[in-house]
Amino acid sequence: MPDIVTTGEMLIDFTPVQAEGYPGAICPNPGGAPGNVAVQLARLGVSAGFIGKVGQDSFGDDLRRCLEENQVDTRNLVADKEFRTTLAFVRLDSQGDRSFTFYRNPGADTQLRLEELDLSVLEDCRLLHFGSLSLTTEPGRSTTLELVEKARAMGKLISYDPNWRPVLWPSEEEGVAGMRQGLELCHLLKISEEELALLTGTDSIAQGVRQLHQLGIVLVMVTLGPAGCVSSYKGKLSHHPTFDTQVVDTTGSGDSFWGAFLSQLFQNGIDSPQALEALDPAQLAEFCRFANAAGSCCATRPGGIPALARREDILACMEDTPLLETGFQLT
Repeated sequence: MPDIVTTGEMLIDFTPVQAEGYPGAICPNPGGAPGNVAVQLARLGVSAGFIGKVGQDSFGDDLRRCLEENQVDTRNLVADKEFRTTLAFVRLDSQGDRSFTFYRNPGADTQLRLEELDLSVLEDCRLLHFGSLSLTTEPGRSTTLELVEKARAMGKLISYDPNWRPVLWPSEEEGVAGMRQGLELCHLLKISEEELALLTGTDSIAQGVRQLHQLGIVLVMVTLGPAGCVSSYKGKLSHHPTFDTQVVDTTGSGDSFWGAFLSQLFQNGIDSPQALEALDPAQLAEFCRFANAAGSCCATRPGGIPALARREDILACMEDTPLLETGFQLT
């Protein structure tokens, strides 16, 4: 049985590639934030499983094969006969930052039902991670929330990524309300600076994370792109700069960061809500450094899952790559 289970979307990212004579060429890559996190965990030696749904089509077959090749448990990857695997088309700007167009109306990932699952994985895992894209549409929304509530009632650590994709919600107001549903259920939160402002109504990181802690979230990690991340734990905010790598494509970098961070928690015995309450701040700083290196490595390669870092890449980055100076000021 896997020690860490992720649940949510798996999809195909169509990523731009440089092909001589073919301007605008794209390449299909396996992706989807919770799937990315599961693969990143497995590549770093953590037993990982995935709960989700794909279409009974060639893309769904590719995604299952990808997970299995990366040693991710797929007993709860359901194939839907009626709905197709979700597709996402990625655009990159001049800095390698990405935006998405989704073909999902609905996609198979939104159609997961609780009765289709082997829930014994919840009993045996230590941590359940979920994201907000599962909360956009029924029946996936209810299934996800019920999975999380069951796992939390069993005493498992709960990790959440409110991944803001405005085109997948009817309106910003409904999106914010939907994403907030996950906040009161998690112990660990990975959130971008933009998402923090959206969900708390303030541009101040300090004020925003204070609101989140009042909901009962123990550890908040705010990702800042090239400026690294900010950790907030027991009233202490710390900035952790990232590494100065050559950015090609940021697709999956946040998921690589989070999978690497969760791997460090688990492999250092932080595998329960009680253990999280006793986390050493010096350890936390090292975990952030490792996670930043993973995200930086991922950004040097195109695609989602194909670009996810391996341990030797992360350690080499930490040893050989200078930190990126951005002049970030914590407010």
